[in-house]
Order: sequence, then structure tokens, then C-alpha cells
Amino acid sequence: MKTGPTNPQLNALIQELKKSAIEQDVAIWKRVATDLEKPTRNRRAVNLSRINLHARNDEIVVVPGKVLSSGEIKQGLTIAAYQFSKGALEKIQQAKSQAITLNELIRKNPKGKRMRIIG
Repeated sequence: MKTGPTNPQLNALIQELKKSAIEQDVAIWKRVATDLEKPTRNRRAVNLSRINLHARNDEIVVVPGKVLSSGEIKQGLTIAAYQFSKGALEKIQQAKSQAITLNELIRKNPKGKRMRIIG
């Protein structure tokens, strides 16, 4: 029997993403919500090296899971994720990039422009 996430904050985030997808008519929010509904062991974990490889300068990167600290960020990015490791947060700040929550991203960019899902 599939039950979905039991974390109340995660459930609230998923509902917020689905609500924004409908209100703004933006499919990317529905996609991120669907990815976050997966079991923890199937949720994405992405290293900074992979983000650096696939993202362009001044882009918004969305990780529907956790950002890990392996690798470096060599460009100015805004990275939005459900979770960040401590090491990843430190490296992002050192690279003059920005780490934000998915809730913040919904408020800053409700239309989902110039975003890339990595993971």
C-alpha cells in the first residue's frame, strides 16, 4: 500500500507546488511535486559537480531532493532544493552562488521562467 511522505513540512511543500502549478498553469511545479512524492530512497541526491556540469551561468537550478557537496561550483547560480548538506551550503556560498528553498523559489519565480531541473 502506497502512503506517500509522512513529513508534514514535505506534505505542505508538495501541496504548495501543486497549487502553484494549477494557479500559474506551470507544469514544472507539478513535476517537482511528483518527484518529491517518491519514497526517500528514490528521491534524487545531486552532487555540486553535476550541477556545475549541466547548468549555465545565472541560471536557476531546481533539485527535487538533496544537494550534496562533492565537486565545485564555478559559476553564479541560484540553486533551489528540498535539502542541502552542510558542505554543499558552504561551497555554494563560497562560490558566490545562492541556495534557496523550494518555497522561496515559488515566491520569487511563480511562472517558473529560466529554470532547469537537475537530478
